[in-house]
Amino acid sequence: MNQIAHYEHTDRQIALIKKTTAKDCNNDEFNLFVEVARAKGLDPFLGQIIPMVFSKSDAAKRKMTIIITRDGQRVIAQRCGDYRPASKPPTFEIDPDLKSETNPKGIVSATVYLWKQDVKTGEWYEVAGQADWDEFAPVKDTAEDYEWVETGEVWEDSGKPKKKKVPKGAVTKRLDDSGNWARMPKLMIAKCAEMQALRAGWPEQFTGLYDEAEMDKAKLADMDASEIAAQAEEAERMLRIGRQEDSITVTWGNGWALENVPLGQFADRAAEFIRDSSKKDVGLWAQANRVGLQQFWARSPVDALEIKKLIEAKAKEPDPEGEAEEASEDEAAAA
Repeated sequence: MNQIAHYEHTDRQIALIKKTTAKDCNNDEFNLFVEVARAKGLDPFLGQIIPMVFSKSDAAKRKMTIIITRDGQRVIAQRCGDYRPASKPPTFEIDPDLKSETNPKGIVSATVYLWKQDVKTGEWYEVAGQADWDEFAPVKDTAEDYEWVETGEVWEDSGKPKKKKVPKGAVTKRLDDSGNWARMPKLMIAKCAEMQALRAGWPEQFTGLYDEAEMDKAKLADMDASEIAAQAEEAERMLRIGRQEDSITVTWGNGWALENVPLGQFADRAAEFIRDSSKKDVGLWAQANRVGLQQFWARSPVDALEIKKLIEAKAKEPDPEGEAEEASEDEAAAA
């Protein structure tokens, strides 16, 4: 595995990053962004990593998301040592009947296949990532005229009422044309699919990281990353289980492929996986399935508590070399 590069910027360079790439960040957000960039070995000056701040005018909802550009994604993946880029173009599912103002090509979904090497056998196998158009395409409401309406809240600094822009008259939905989605729709949805594949195949490196294309819908709706991710997860889950509420969608350690597990079987399957897997694999599994575990907690809290205890116990087990390691708060919190 290649060693992570460390970029040590001068004070002058740090100040320049603050004024340009990270101009929307407050001090705490900027400090966090710089630390993540250093930890990932990515250079903001090369556009490998950028911060994106949501709800900048609302202190209660304000949140920063770290965006890893395609260049940054491939730098991280190449360092893993068990990654090969796609050997064939993305595949697209097209439905001509879907062509409209919100979907100029009639794209249903895009699928990207990356290559991962099995650590035991040395063989290479494909890791698929799929992105549905409706989950990621930034669609906006447009109208001939707008008006400003008070929200019922006031600005803390001035005490003046907050207002929001709402359409007047008939509203039509259109694909946002301020970025690349209208000009290069296949490229943009393929970027989302590639990031899905990276998170599926290399969850330790990519869980919690986002491609800018994935966040375009969030920017348009002024949602933060967790909200848009939860929305996408819910849409995918409902699509896969046919709107039946008796399954949990999770990934397992055998290539991290998605699987729908009946709600009544999930606790037993999860407990078996935790018992039979290494401490590291259980930690990766918990991180990769944070949304699924949260859904399980909401729908079966008693069984979910037992799974949470098993994850915490596994995190406290000594390493194979015999050295004890403290339980990871992130892994435990994932349940």
